[in-house]
Amino acid sequence: MKLKLTFDIRYFLITIALFLMEVIIATKLGHVFFVRAYLGDIIVVMLLYTFIKSFVKVDNQKLIFCIFVFSCLVEFAQYFSIAEKLGFPEGSLMYIVIGNSFSWIDILCYAAGCVLLYLYVKIKDSKQENVRLN
Repeated sequence: MKLKLTFDIRYFLITIALFLMEVIIATKLGHVFFVRAYLGDIIVVMLLYTFIKSFVKVDNQKLIFCIFVFSCLVEFAQYFSIAEKLGFPEGSLMYIVIGNSFSWIDILCYAAGCVLLYLYVKIKDSKQENVRLN
């Protein structure tokens, strides 16, 4: 994967907005099951995408694929209680970030988030191509 360091303020601002959404979901919307259980997992892959795109120019499709693989690896690490094995106390920030319970549904949510990113990239690229042709 070819990487080029850069800084894109647009992606960085989107990253901050998505991060704030995740914080609100975790702190204020925990009682709303759909939002807490599903929407947060869909948004987190978008957060990773925009964070990386803030600092690195990289092929969008490869990045989306790598984010999906990374998300799945983190989810499978939860199956093996990796946060506990690393010594993070329950309730600590790293324990929460890594997670503590494996779920196939989470993997489906990561896939949904990646599909939405892929569709966004395809639509954006086709619009840019149309502008170049006109």
